[in-house]
Amino acid sequence: MTQKIKILLLFILIVQFSWAQTTTATKEVKTKAYLKGEYKKEAKGKVYTTKNQHKVEVIAPIANPKAQIKNIILLIGDGMGVSEVFAGLSANNDQLYIEYANRIGFQKTKSKNKYKTDSAAGGTSMACGIKTNNGFVGMDADSNSVESILETAAKHGKATGLVAAAKITHATPASFIAHVPSRKQYEDIAEFFISDDLDLFIGGGLDDFNKREDSRTLLPDLESKGFQIVKTEEELIEIKEGKVAALLSSGHIAKYPVRGEFLPNSTNKAIEILSQNDQGFFLMVEGSQIDWGGHDNSVEYVVEEMLDFDRTVGEVLKFAADDGNTLVIITADHETGGMSVHDANPEKGRLEGRFTTGSHTSVMVPVFAYGPGADAFMGIYENTEVFHKMLEAFKFDTSKASNHKK
Repeated sequence: MTQKIKILLLFILIVQFSWAQTTTATKEVKTKAYLKGEYKKEAKGKVYTTKNQHKVEVIAPIANPKAQIKNIILLIGDGMGVSEVFAGLSANNDQLYIEYANRIGFQKTKSKNKYKTDSAAGGTSMACGIKTNNGFVGMDADSNSVESILETAAKHGKATGLVAAAKITHATPASFIAHVPSRKQYEDIAEFFISDDLDLFIGGGLDDFNKREDSRTLLPDLESKGFQIVKTEEELIEIKEGKVAALLSSGHIAKYPVRGEFLPNSTNKAIEILSQNDQGFFLMVEGSQIDWGGHDNSVEYVVEEMLDFDRTVGEVLKFAADDGNTLVIITADHETGGMSVHDANPEKGRLEGRFTTGSHTSVMVPVFAYGPGADAFMGIYENTEVFHKMLEAFKFDTSKASNHKK
């Protein structure tokens, strides 16, 4: 009996060994297919060729990296992840102005209540230095108002401004001046623009100020605060100084190229006016519709908005290089669309791209910086650190434990 058991056990061991060898061999065959470059057939992407390439002029390095920081210009490409930047680069003959902002980091974008943020929570984190719930604007997760970098800058005597290629009451620009628990409260958000803390704003959204459900018009209130009301780009060109409320469309600004050079021109006008303040200025500029291109899963939309945003970056960098006391930060609130670039002909502006979602993603987004203090923006950090780094760059008092508004 003992001998039979031994023979049976030996037989079982031989079978198990043979099965293991067969399984290993099968796994090796499958693995070797990858090693031989035998991949799954790739789905075709969407192909677009731009006719709006731009020449990138050389931006000189900042003369004195340790110079006093008098001005900060924060440019936010809404929905702009690494792939969106690379799409613009690939469609523009392998060059973008953004490359000259070569102090580069990454920010983590999750909100207080969701791993995938929205523009309200993402904008508030950068504007106010706190994590908050999706949909909240300028408030913490307990609905307490939190002072923004723009409001703090105004208290320190600096001029302040907001420019957006969308309604000025939309989530990102609103995060710097308004304090509401829902980004959809556009008419409530509009009331926060009647402010002593704000000197200039340019964007769309006129109806939120003068065609309201409460039948009020806020334009006289803006004028009482010293704002010059501007409704066309032609009128804006003529403005040379003073407070400016430029509401250039009833709703959102048109997409590029329909809107023409609205974003770079408006940014230059904002710099022209705000730089007249001897104490310096804070300006936030949003390339709003990179995000919308991602939501639409449109390679064309993303590329054209990205190139327009980069032309705006170029105008800002030219000013900063000449000025010497301006810190420029270029980043995003989140990535949209899960975009990837599959092929391109950079000289011809041709690009093939694909998307994985019609929503936002949770990936880190890049931060590019130029000017004195730019080194502080290298590394990997939470989006709230953008606020704190700007606060430190301005040398504002950072000893307070909280920036909650009283």
